Amino acid sequence: MNRENRKPPRFPMFLDLSGRLCVVVGGGGVGLRRAETLLTCGARVKLIDPAPVPAPEGVEHVRRDYRAGDLEGAALAVAATGSRPVNRRVGLDAKALGIPVSVADCQEECTFFFPALCLGDGLAVGVVSDGSRHAETARVAKAIRQCLEELS
Repeated sequence: MNRENRKPPRFPMFLDLSGRLCVVVGGGGVGLRRAETLLTCGARVKLIDPAPVPAPEGVEHVRRDYRAGDLEGAALAVAATGSRPVNRRVGLDAKALGIPVSVADCQEECTFFFPALCLGDGLAVGVVSDGSRHAETARVAKAIRQCLEELS
């Protein structure tokens, strides 16, 4: 593919989430991984899902459906439910409030893209693709994690 037909790369931006509220809507595998990553980065994480889920220790689990107002005061939002209408609603609400949002099932509705996070000895590396290369992203993240371990 020539350069003119390529999408521009995604801009890597690293945020200090220490003590800041991040809201994850959806307690399935993707939502739980996102919550764990945000917790690792020092965020206060609120997970909204009506089902009993194995939320990581330190995550506030609100056992009910998402509703308007749930994103008030959030620094960041993640929509990761199994429901397209709910994910879309979370994305629209976040955008209306000026909150960066990752919508797991629709990259066109995202205002940021959740990276594969690689940590080591005070370093943080995030890996994302253009949205079509999940296996390659995972492979590259694994290699970076191994490299960071070797450097420690």
